[in-house]
Amino acid sequence: MSRHYRRLSATDRAAVWARWQRGETLLEISEALGTFKSNVWSLVQRYGGLVPPPRRRAARALQVGEREEISRGLAHGESVRSVARRLGRAPSTISREIRRHGGHTAYRASTADATAWASARRPKRCRLLQERRLRQLVARGLCRDWSPQQIARWLVTTFPDEPTLHVSHETIYRTLYVQARGALKRELVAHLRQGQRYRRPRAATRATRGPGQLLGMVSIAERPPAADTRAVPGHWEGDLLVGQRGTQIATLVERQSRFVMLVRLPAADSGTVVDALARRITKLPAALQQSLTWDRGKEMAQHHRFTIETGVQIYFCDPQSPWQRGSNENTNGLLRQYFPKGMDLRTVTQRQLDAVALKLNTRPRMTLNWQNPAAVLAATVASTG
Repeated sequence: MSRHYRRLSATDRAAVWARWQRGETLLEISEALGTFKSNVWSLVQRYGGLVPPPRRRAARALQVGEREEISRGLAHGESVRSVARRLGRAPSTISREIRRHGGHTAYRASTADATAWASARRPKRCRLLQERRLRQLVARGLCRDWSPQQIARWLVTTFPDEPTLHVSHETIYRTLYVQARGALKRELVAHLRQGQRYRRPRAATRATRGPGQLLGMVSIAERPPAADTRAVPGHWEGDLLVGQRGTQIATLVERQSRFVMLVRLPAADSGTVVDALARRITKLPAALQQSLTWDRGKEMAQHHRFTIETGVQIYFCDPQSPWQRGSNENTNGLLRQYFPKGMDLRTVTQRQLDAVALKLNTRPRMTLNWQNPAAVLAATVASTG
């Protein structure tokens, strides 16, 4: 199908959003509709990737049939009160309608209806634009790299008796992505986990890294029940976060508290990885040295040596089962905000890694009842010490 520049019709726009929600790319959508990619992109960007709600007339607004009755009444010389009584409307409503759309001599139902429908498109002031203090608090939370959901929950717990300072996370997202609202600066989008300038549908999936081959692995099925249920601290999940080819960092997440540790790795060979992880793990209190769950990457080929040197048993996930390290997978997603794909991680220092870990460890987390990982881990260590 040949593509060409043209204004997208209402049917085209509906098709764009339907395909967008199914996870199709901008190019796929443009080819299916026979238009250029830029046409589709301009529509998606205008709404920040968020499907706009369908337009509806307010129940109290005059309908086209009522406007036709007004027009006929005026043509027959009826009074405003007579027309209002017949329609069951207030005389003032009918009077304003006539005055707005040409007066008694020039009123036309179709023209009045089209004008009223167009006037209803004027943008409404969004919540964050109306409440200056709320806007400042939300912007401050975003600058600290908190997610909109964390900000929304923090506002409720911090200002329980001030409903004007409460806002849903969806409103924050919409205000960020739909810049026509004019409340939050576009630059704040960079503080979101993915840093995208528009929302991508969940149907748009991403590829995952394939497993390596190892010998003598202990399956995750043999992991202690206390680790599975997160009943006790000290059980960790780990993985490599890969940047530019040949560069990587190690990520460790404590299952109970979701506390994060990041380890700089000059290389990805098993000897280097095992040595770096062993140094970090052995610095922890004994109560936090219980187990480590890893995927089947070749960087853990020397897992036997790691267990001998640290006393920490490594359990390996099933093939192609990243959800078995759910906390670590989620953390790696968070880290992409700071270390995007393709970044040369050799330039990142351990001090910088510690600073990023501190940010993650001091964020309120929904799964921790809006406490932060650092506080939860500290309380746990204190109680077991």
